[in-house]
Amino acid sequence: MNQDTMRLSGFQLFALWFGAAISLAEIFTGGFLAPLGFIDGLKAILLGHLIGGIVLILGGVIGANSKLPAMMSTRISFGKYGSYLFSLFNVLQLIGWTAVMIISGGRAANELGKSLFGFDNILSWSLLIGILILLWILLGKEGFKKLNVIAVVLLFALTLLLCFVVFRESSVFQSANSGKMSFGSALELSVIMPLSWLPLIADYTRFSQKKSTGLLGSFFGYFLGSSLMYTIGLAVAIYSKDGDVTVMMSAMHLGFFALCIVLLSTVTTTFLDAYSAGVTFLNVFPKFSERTVAFVMGLIGLVIAIVAPIEEYENFLYAIGSVFAPLFAILLSDYFFFKKERIDENLNLHIGALIIWAIGVYLYYQFITLDLLIGATLPTMLATALLFVITKKGIKTWILEQK
Repeated sequence: MNQDTMRLSGFQLFALWFGAAISLAEIFTGGFLAPLGFIDGLKAILLGHLIGGIVLILGGVIGANSKLPAMMSTRISFGKYGSYLFSLFNVLQLIGWTAVMIISGGRAANELGKSLFGFDNILSWSLLIGILILLWILLGKEGFKKLNVIAVVLLFALTLLLCFVVFRESSVFQSANSGKMSFGSALELSVIMPLSWLPLIADYTRFSQKKSTGLLGSFFGYFLGSSLMYTIGLAVAIYSKDGDVTVMMSAMHLGFFALCIVLLSTVTTTFLDAYSAGVTFLNVFPKFSERTVAFVMGLIGLVIAIVAPIEEYENFLYAIGSVFAPLFAILLSDYFFFKKERIDENLNLHIGALIIWAIGVYLYYQFITLDLLIGATLPTMLATALLFVITKKGIKTWILEQK
């Protein structure tokens, strides 16, 4: 995708982020909130997505204004070498999540395939999903824009069908809070999903034809899609008494429609992981083609999905993901509070900002143990931002510059 010619309308960005939000991961995570009951669970979902979505779109503002990819924009606060470090983290997590999504989608499709066709082969389904993702990448900018809108329209129709089947069960709405989950834990699960896209969103909002409509399209596309997926997951988990996505769908007798949802949603979501892994790679090695590198990243993810014990990798991926909340707390503070909106080409590394970031990562794990009403991610970002603002003047000389 060539930055000079690629432009996305507000509707196209709405479709892109709505498609990203419709995924098994979102349905599955929404199912975790079942102990709260439907009403309290819905409150946590909407409030968490509102908070997380607002922070997410602030990251999108940087991309829309500067036309910089997400990881390159971290040079504003951390310098060139600092951005290389975060690019490494991001490539690792994005390739990893590409693999996780492919194998998760393959397993879900296989369970549905066994009941529908008597066909039992996880490898075949994983290969099919991986090949579709690679084809999505090879389509290029024009093919991607058109096909993604078509896919999202189909997903929306399938989602409406899913909603009709799920919400016709009136017993779902009458479920009470069991007291087995705190509201803070549920809120954290709702906030963390939109924030997990912070290292990616500027990769796409930089292509906005018009900043205001592009940002609004991105916000509402993800907010509506993800909130809906969480709510469906919550309702189906209450109804089926099971957290497994395929068991949920089988319990609702969705059959072929469930298979279509699994395949399309996995492709539209995982494409963004593979593509952004390629964009992030170019922050360190800028001479390559975005599409070529994205294709290679998707291929690596597919190979890992097939050969690696991916369950052991997921905890590592969550650990890597924890580095981005304090990272963007610093970047957003620098950009919006101190109005530092441009990259200083002479700045190699801001050691002071890196130290504040490391403290922020430590605070994240401390906040997790406290089980606060507002979760762990939001207080981590607020504390890190406050610490950075307070110490900014004192650490401004803790830098390495080009000689």
